[in-house]
Amino acid sequence: MQLAMEELPITLHGARVLVVGFGRVGKLTAHRFRALGARVSVAARKWADLAWAEAYGYAPEHLEGLDESLCAYDLVVNTAPARVLDARRLEQLEPDCLVIDLASRPGGVDLEAAARLGVRVIWALSLPGKVAPVTAGKILRDTICHILCELGV
Repeated sequence: MQLAMEELPITLHGARVLVVGFGRVGKLTAHRFRALGARVSVAARKWADLAWAEAYGYAPEHLEGLDESLCAYDLVVNTAPARVLDARRLEQLEPDCLVIDLASRPGGVDLEAAARLGVRVIWALSLPGKVAPVTAGKILRDTICHILCELGV
């Protein structure tokens, strides 16, 4: 949120935001942006994820049909750790659209194509660990402990 508020020339309230991916990070991201008054759409490849996105009140966009609507957004937040925003798709963004990639390596944005096209991209790799390392460490510790408990260790 902070990156978007700092980098966009508009407020988030009323901004047209696309969240790509509807896993754990995608869901939380969509919820946070809507809480700030953004008009949120969700793009995903699984129909079940799109059904949940629509049930939450987001406009669903299947990844296959995304090419037709990318020009409609002020902000695109990628959470999918696969190359979903390639040169062909990046070309369709409005000139002032901001792209924030929250995905882990290899990321979901073709950074070379974005640079060539002049698309503003922020790759926020390891963001939780950078801004809140103690909290991120506690979350990792708890997750590992839960996994070990589930395995009976």
